[in-house]
Amino acid sequence: MPSPLAALSPLDGRYSKGVDPLRGYFSEQALIRYRTRIELEWLQALAAERAIKELKPFSKRSLSEFSRLLKGFSDRDSEHIKNIEAETNHDVKAIELWLRSKLAKNAEAQRALEFIHFACTSEDINNLAYALMIAESRAKVMLPKLDEVINSLKNLARKHAALPMLSRTHGQAATPTTLGKEIANFAHRLARARSRIAAVAVLGKINGAVGNYNAHMTAYPGFDWERFCRRFVERLGLEFNAYTTQIEPHDWLAELLDAYARANSVLLDLDRDLWGYISLGYFRQKVKAGEVGSSTMPHKVNPIDFENSEGNVGIANALLRHLAEKLPVSRWQRDLSDSTAQRNVGTALGHTLLAYAACLRGLGKLEADPARLAADLEANWEVLAEAVQQVMRRHGVADAYDKLKAISRGKRLERRALAAFVKTLPIPPEEKKRLLALTPAKYTGLAAELAKRV
Repeated sequence: MPSPLAALSPLDGRYSKGVDPLRGYFSEQALIRYRTRIELEWLQALAAERAIKELKPFSKRSLSEFSRLLKGFSDRDSEHIKNIEAETNHDVKAIELWLRSKLAKNAEAQRALEFIHFACTSEDINNLAYALMIAESRAKVMLPKLDEVINSLKNLARKHAALPMLSRTHGQAATPTTLGKEIANFAHRLARARSRIAAVAVLGKINGAVGNYNAHMTAYPGFDWERFCRRFVERLGLEFNAYTTQIEPHDWLAELLDAYARANSVLLDLDRDLWGYISLGYFRQKVKAGEVGSSTMPHKVNPIDFENSEGNVGIANALLRHLAEKLPVSRWQRDLSDSTAQRNVGTALGHTLLAYAACLRGLGKLEADPARLAADLEANWEVLAEAVQQVMRRHGVADAYDKLKAISRGKRLERRALAAFVKTLPIPPEEKKRLLALTPAKYTGLAAELAKRV
């Protein structure tokens, strides 16, 4: 096997360790193993059905042998199947032929060899294999890693729930918030995006060459094939799709890929905001011994994790959105363009997984700088113009907005100047006292409470 240094794709080279958890779902070997699993499950289901008199249920011994065949599925098995494919030029047929050779050694299974791949088109096997690959990778790899990001954000939000921070709308000083509340916003958004990913139902079909059970009904005309196939798909943990052509139309997959892309867009927004807060000095980054920030500037501690996450989101979303648009579109009853495209789902999720992991590393390095946050607030007393204006409005002071605009728009409003203005206002003394005690750091509304609830 070539060295990772010779890999064409960074997923199999530089970032190979980061995507190792997905290899068991999206490698070529994994696809072959999942296809083999479906073929064996279908054979066993047919044998267990009394209406198919030519087959008898397999014994526990044979079923255990089938199970061992899948559990022990090896590189050598995959290579054998690929060698058969080199002759047949058909990947699914190669699995059928390999299974025939394997099961021929079992006296009981010998009688069932003609029922391997019975009434199936290749896409009956493929769509179910991909459905399981994608569903299981979602449950065991993708969502758990996204949960780590969300939980890290929630912890950060609660830790800094009450730490005041100057907002920047349009990049300009604006109404204060808290650092925790801004992090909580992202935790909430990603949690909603996560629920959309998890909620997408995964569909499957096993209804023959063009979706009508033609071969099934010809071989066994009195049998309720739709009911049988529905039960088979549902036993795999999938939702049955009764209306397909030769292919399951991939609508559910497009929905899922869109959901991943939307979550990635939130992650991208987070990456860029945190990069900006580091630039402003609101966050420092923990220094790692031996690490170099710049080849020429020794002082540098760069926000590389958020930059790495951003870059991987871009690649992931380009693929996710292309696949979401391409896969549901097929000429007539099918064309083969979905086959080569679908093989890139693992690549799209690989870059997504790298983005999650990089963001998580970056979050683990963050340390808030309360002094820097406080200094920014203290330098921008003009943000209290909004608060003063609202109290003026409450007490019927005419032209409140314009009066505050005249002393604050595009200017630095010093604390003393604001206090002098408040003292001239025709409002109750207790209101003046309250406004004079207000500071930018205290003008955070319900931010702390909201951050603590996330």
